[in-house]
Amino acid sequence: MNLTNKTIWITGASSGVGEAIVKELSKQPLKLIISARRKEELERVKSESHQAAKIEILCLDLTQSDTFQSKAQEANQLFGSVDVLINNGGISQRSMVVDTTLEVDRRLMEVNYFGTIGLTKAILPYFIKQGHGHIVTVTSLTGVFGTPWRSGYAASKHALHGFFDSMRAELEDDGIKVTLAALGFIRTNLSKMALVGDGSLNGSSDETHTNGMDPHSCALKIIRAIQKDKREVYIGKESYAAYVKRYFPGLFARLIKKAKVR
Repeated sequence: MNLTNKTIWITGASSGVGEAIVKELSKQPLKLIISARRKEELERVKSESHQAAKIEILCLDLTQSDTFQSKAQEANQLFGSVDVLINNGGISQRSMVVDTTLEVDRRLMEVNYFGTIGLTKAILPYFIKQGHGHIVTVTSLTGVFGTPWRSGYAASKHALHGFFDSMRAELEDDGIKVTLAALGFIRTNLSKMALVGDGSLNGSSDETHTNGMDPHSCALKIIRAIQKDKREVYIGKESYAAYVKRYFPGLFARLIKKAKVR
């Protein structure tokens, strides 16, 4: 896909990988709609971005599914259409299964899964009507394999892979493209803002994320995957684990119990 003059809608755009995607895309002559809950942070991201792109702010809360239809309509009205939706918003987890309340599991699913597919379903009729559209969902390598301390998070990401694989099979021949970008450890505040077992915030950054891939390097890989119409891409030095799981499941089962994931 040539992104020139395309309109790209990005959720979770106020920090981390989403912010990096905005700043990298803003170097190109295209149109951006940036969404998150915090308007002041979106305004900061816009002010720090390059001026090649036209950028509009559209505040969005992924837990408020009753707003998705109106938000999709507003997004289409901002520049006349939307060509690419990048589902990037979400929350993470740092707790063992035995210590995690069901309410935390439900919140992870509500934001990461239902929020993402709900917004996708809201924009999908516009894509079908115009005969094209590209849905990019930023997931995690824990959507390919589970790890300790991520049970609810991994479940929500596995669910995304199942949903979007099915949607691709249904709609790819109708011009609707789907890209899944499964990330490893990226140097963001994701772990600091993660939920612990009782629903409170973790409040500290994991060593794995502190030493993770630079978010702008990650953003560039996601953008290249979009340009190349990749169906699925693994990003991060931990990507090898997905292949170990696929080809050597017994070995993977032994190794993952000892893996440093915090």
